[in-house]
Order: sequence, then C-alpha cells, then structure tokens
Amino acid sequence: MSNLKKPIKVRLLKEAEDYFLAQNEKVQRKFLLAFDKTEARSKGKWFEKLKGSDGIYEFRQSDHQKFYRVFAFWDSEERETLIIATHGFDKKSNKTPLKEIKKAEKIKNKYFEAKNKKS
Repeated sequence: MSNLKKPIKVRLLKEAEDYFLAQNEKVQRKFLLAFDKTEARSKGKWFEKLKGSDGIYEFRQSDHQKFYRVFAFWDSEERETLIIATHGFDKKSNKTPLKEIKKAEKIKNKYFEAKNKKS
C-alpha cells in the first residue's frame, strides 16, 4: 500500500490529551479543525515541522491572549500513518522554547523504544 493511500490519524498521548482537555471550548475546536485538516492531508501553518528538531512538528493555534502549541511526530504503521501528539503548552510569544522541543524528542524516543521492544 502506498503512503498516499494510507489513512492519517492524529493520536494524543496522555499528556497531550490532558493539555487539550484543559483548554476552553473555542481553542479545542481550533485544534480539532487542525487535526481534521491534517488527517485530510491539507497543509498549512496550523501544523509545521520545527526547524532544528529531530522530526518534531507542532500544531499551532492562537487567540488574542496567547499561543497554544501541541507537539507531535510521525509514525508510519502498516495500515495507517499516525501523528502522535506528545504534549502541549501555552506561550505569550511566538518563539518555541528549546526545552519544550527537547521534551517532545525525549517522548518520541521513548515511544519508539517501547514500540520496538514489542516487535
């Protein structure tokens, strides 16, 4: 099966899900729309790769008060391609702290280590 035919699914790990559920309904709707667009293979500023990271992407949302970010990475399964969301955080500027990128990379590495032990 070619990659273009494989469905894309966004999955939230516990920390990302907790962050998402802590947001107000308006921010949750914005993230859900971004997840849906990404699963439909649309590209846009709502989901972009972070420069200088090891395969970390971020879902980006904002309102008049602050910026909301959910970090994620890709996992190509046999039947579907997963986008695994690691965690989220709020910020007041548009600059992404390096410690948050490193945290996402660490979660990604643990995810694949655990997955490889199962196979």
